[in-house]
Amino acid sequence: MDITHKAVIFDMDGVIIDSEKLWKQAEKEIFSSLGVTVTDEHSEVTKSMTTSAVTRFWFDKFPWQNISLDTVEQMVISRVTQLIDTEDCEINGVKEFIEKLKARNYKIGLATNSPNNIIPIVLQKLDALLLFDTVSSAEFELNGKPDPAIYLTTAAKLNVPAFNCVAIEDSYSGMLAAKKAGMTVIAFTNGNTEINFDIADFKIDRFDDFDIDGLN
Repeated sequence: MDITHKAVIFDMDGVIIDSEKLWKQAEKEIFSSLGVTVTDEHSEVTKSMTTSAVTRFWFDKFPWQNISLDTVEQMVISRVTQLIDTEDCEINGVKEFIEKLKARNYKIGLATNSPNNIIPIVLQKLDALLLFDTVSSAEFELNGKPDPAIYLTTAAKLNVPAFNCVAIEDSYSGMLAAKKAGMTVIAFTNGNTEINFDIADFKIDRFDDFDIDGLN
C-alpha cells in the first residue's frame, strides 16, 4: 500500500475471527431442529449470505410451521454468539497486524455481512474494540455482499474515498463487493490454497508472519 491509501477495511468472519465453522455448526443445529435437511452443498451456498437471507433460503426449501423467520434468525445468532464466547476462534496475529496499521496512521474499518449485534462480541473476544474507527453491518443495507453497499457505507463513515481504501477479504463474494466499490483488495487465505483470489491485488497467507512493508 502506498501513501494514497488512507484506510484498511476488514471483513469479519474468516478474517479477524475464525467463526465460519461456528456459523456452520449453528446453522446445522438450529435448522435441523426445524426439520430442515442441511447439506454441505447447500451450506456452501449460504456461507456468504446475511443471516436473514440464510433463514429465507432454508425456509423456501423446507418450510416450517409455527415459528417466524425472524425468531429463527435470532436463534441462529444467539447460538453463534454462545460459540464465539466459548470457542478458541481468534485469527493468529490479526490484532497485532491492525496495531501496526494504526501506528502508520491508517483508519481502520469493519464491513461484515453478519448481524450488527455480533460485532461487539467478536471485537471484545479479540480485545480490539478500540482499534476500529468504525464498524458496519450489511443488516442495515438493502443487499449484502457481493453488493458494494457495505463497503461504500464504511468508506463514507471513515471519510475516505473508496479508491483510497484497502479491503481485506477471505471470500470471492467479499472481494467482488470491494472491487465493485473501487477498492484495492487483499485476499486473506489463512493457509487455504483453495480460495479463489484471482481478482485480488495482494495476498496474505498469515497475519502473524507477514511483513507489512511487503505491501509498499
